[in-house]
Amino acid sequence: MPAALFALLLWTLAARHGAPVGPDLAVHRWAVAHRSDRLVAAARLLDSTGAGPLPYVAVALAGWTGCARRTASRREVAAALVGVAILLTGQAVRLAVLFGLARPRPPVADWAVLGTDWAFPSGHATTSVLAAGLLAWAVLGSDAPRGAVRLDVLCCVCWAAAVSATRVYLGVQWPTDEVGGWLLGAAWLALTLPPLSALAGRTGRTGPLRP
Repeated sequence: MPAALFALLLWTLAARHGAPVGPDLAVHRWAVAHRSDRLVAAARLLDSTGAGPLPYVAVALAGWTGCARRTASRREVAAALVGVAILLTGQAVRLAVLFGLARPRPPVADWAVLGTDWAFPSGHATTSVLAAGLLAWAVLGSDAPRGAVRLDVLCCVCWAAAVSATRVYLGVQWPTDEVGGWLLGAAWLALTLPPLSALAGRTGRTGPLRP
């Protein structure tokens, strides 16, 4: 389903040559009109967590800790590397779409942070969804109390959503860029988590995994 929705959104934007669609303009104008120095500073700080080394550390940790109990160390290392590979290949797909569509960003005058390349799909959204999804995958198989697991998963979702919101608030991307990043990230997780689960020894498991 995410892949089909992503394809539909991509087709719609391509047909409009990247022009804003739906609520893009309204949400962008509202965000620009409701800025404050403190909120912009906080948004920039949160925005920085959706790029750089942090997501790669997170997905490596997710792969390592998501392995079943009594797994050999080499399997843990392999799962950590596969976690990183999932993020890297997801970014490769995103870049192919990014340069293929070449959707312009909002006007530079509205930017509160530097934007590079084209707009769709959002790199921060794609990265944060992949990282949050892999972390949630690891947590869902842990021995932690169910309440703690639900809280951890909620935190992962909220972090990814907040990172996406900062991109719109800072004026560098349209809301549909973020939607596209979420759909692409979800589709890539649906494709790549089954083989990662098999590598981690979690295929067919119903019991708890490593804490």
